[in-house]
Amino acid sequence: MIFADRKQAGQALAQSLTDYAGRADALLLALPRGGVPVAAEVAAALHLPLDILLVRKLGVPGHEEYAMGAIAEGGSCYLDHALIHSLGITDEQVEATRRREEAELQRRGQTYRGVIAAPELLGRTAILVDDGLATGATMLAAISAVRDLGAAVVVVAVPVAAAETGHRLEALVDELICPHLIEPLRGVGLWYEDFSQVSDDVVIRLLSQYRTGVDHDRS
Repeated sequence: MIFADRKQAGQALAQSLTDYAGRADALLLALPRGGVPVAAEVAAALHLPLDILLVRKLGVPGHEEYAMGAIAEGGSCYLDHALIHSLGITDEQVEATRRREEAELQRRGQTYRGVIAAPELLGRTAILVDDGLATGATMLAAISAVRDLGAAVVVVAVPVAAAETGHRLEALVDELICPHLIEPLRGVGLWYEDFSQVSDDVVIRLLSQYRTGVDHDRS
């Protein structure tokens, strides 16, 4: 393992993102839920505003931990068609999974944002943050989403990633920042001592604390 927890991972990631410190055009977009405590540490260290980009993995039926694609707010969708075909997954199964995850996407949007509007990305530098990358499916959907929303520069920043995934995503963004590209990764959680699930309450608290990006109070 490399990191004690997501807080430590975020502190390490912030050291690799100092070029973006205090930039008026830059916005941290965390992928809930695991990316939020990581991004909160970056927000605190670099005085950047924090928000979320809602993304949901589309799990293989019967093996939901394994991604066959992902969806993001705004309608972006990534599907691994080669994997879907090789496993014999039907269009009906894909659609059923998508509908279920879209419902969860809407629930999280209501829970995390309420009446607060999604951030304006047109012409901005969007820094997408997660706690790690395995297959990269959710991040692919996130990249597509922020491009569609008009981000001028797209940066992916994660503490740890599968090397193959990192190199693949690097060609799709303006910058990939990852202190630890590992092969074989086997699983993001293996590189954390504490990789416990992040609660909705923690996400809401951190967003409330860091959404403005100024006057951060660590007490």
